[in-house]
Amino acid sequence: MRVILRQEVEKLGGPGKIVDVSDGYARNYLIPRGLAMPATPANLRMLEEEKKRESLRANREKRAAQRLAEKLNGVSVTATVSVGEDDRVFGAVTSQMIAELLQQKGFEIDRRKIMLEEPLKALGIYDVPIKLHPEVEAKIKVWVVRE
Repeated sequence: MRVILRQEVEKLGGPGKIVDVSDGYARNYLIPRGLAMPATPANLRMLEEEKKRESLRANREKRAAQRLAEKLNGVSVTATVSVGEDDRVFGAVTSQMIAELLQQKGFEIDRRKIMLEEPLKALGIYDVPIKLHPEVEAKIKVWVVRE
């Protein structure tokens, strides 16, 4: 029996894949659990429509991320930190702090999208990448200065 997978099924494939399985496996396991649906002409048309909608949505998200990246590429933020002897920074500048500084400038960026390898623990100027979309990345400048 030919079925269209709705979810990831181990050893068969991912959502949208059309596979041939035994009739009993399809009727007794895959279809009742919502893991698959019969590959009828109507379901195949519905699958194509879903793929088109998903493609349009993905393109829209990518374009929005590119527009945001263009705005972010010229942005610089300043993090003021307290320092001790020999300009040793107390604490560190984290992605959460950078997200808050960006929010003050009017950019809503999730801290998990800020790609800091490790917190900034020294005074200076840093280029920090922000992953807005799997294919779109922006860079901002972060100035770490003494209080």
